[in-house]
Amino acid sequence: MKRKGTSIIFVNDQQQVLLFLRDDKPTIPYPNTWDVPGGHVDAGETPEACIIREMKEEMGLTLEEFEQFSVMEFTDRVEYTFWKQANLDIEKIDLQEGQGLRWFTELEAKNTKLAYGFNEIIEDFFKKFPFII
Repeated sequence: MKRKGTSIIFVNDQQQVLLFLRDDKPTIPYPNTWDVPGGHVDAGETPEACIIREMKEEMGLTLEEFEQFSVMEFTDRVEYTFWKQANLDIEKIDLQEGQGLRWFTELEAKNTKLAYGFNEIIEDFFKKFPFII
């Protein structure tokens, strides 16, 4: 059985998505690469509980009122992606993992190689995004 991952796409009023720059450690997968916030689902944990826990641990955020966007199967995992409209002040987020946060436009995200195959999910998000708002 494949492992489960969870991720969340935060989107602001300028229709930008929030990405974080992974740590630059050669011991981790995709060092120094932009990524979507998230993590691995623990045994007995739901994807929803996982994303709440991960956002608390990684960014100090209390996550409420978010929606599932997609469930996508990759060769290494099944990824549960959620989304939330949020105008987060990234200067005030106490990031516990990664080097930094940045808002990306659709074009910027498309032209940036993202960790774990997330380009496909982000492109899909922007394709479907207009009917969400």
